Amino acid sequence: MSEALPVIGITTYSRNEAGEVYLPGAYIDAVMLAGGIPILLPPNQPDPVQLLGLLDGLIFSGGGDIDPQLYGGEHHPSIYLVDPDRDEFEIALATVALTAKIPVLGICRGMQVLSVASGADLITHVPDVYGDMIPHRLDHPRRPIAHDVQVQPNSRLASMLGQNDITVVSWHHQAINTVPNSWTIVAQAADGLPEALEYTHHPWMFAVQWHPELSPDDPVHQRLFQALIKAACKKG
Repeated sequence: MSEALPVIGITTYSRNEAGEVYLPGAYIDAVMLAGGIPILLPPNQPDPVQLLGLLDGLIFSGGGDIDPQLYGGEHHPSIYLVDPDRDEFEIALATVALTAKIPVLGICRGMQVLSVASGADLITHVPDVYGDMIPHRLDHPRRPIAHDVQVQPNSRLASMLGQNDITVVSWHHQAINTVPNSWTIVAQAADGLPEALEYTHHPWMFAVQWHPELSPDDPVHQRLFQALIKAACKKG
């Protein structure tokens, strides 16, 4: 009898006007390619503790901006797709996940959710603080863009990815402002922007500001999902 595949929960957008729960399929593809079973976690789930008990691993996916009121920020004209239901659900889920032992990966917005749940604040618009030396997304229309990232040598993330200098697909205009308690920066862009965090009081919790699911043919980014699946297999 073959060993059961690990079940990986992935957060989603709220229902759209047609009543459909939405998530880009690249997240699902990445989990399946790495050997996991993806299930979608739409907002408004009533009990995060019970929900985590059903999972072997968890991904906080990308998406719209977090409401600045949740981290003491101010409104900015560039803020878009604020979803109160998703914010409430994901921050509650992240708060529980911080003290659970389930492997967790935060991607883009997911990195920001985990940070806000840890008490950090965000930069509401990256160019206002870091300038335009490194574009972290294209505007008009909003689209992803590639840039280089330096991973800290001898970090767990560097060991996981297999190299220190990587090219990532980036699609965000908000970012971490203050490093939250118990988190360590393990990757940065050339402009100094934090690109990856590791939670020091957890067996396996990482957050990346880029979108590894958008690099399906790059073995470096595949290794991140493979490491999540490996950790999920060891859960418990």
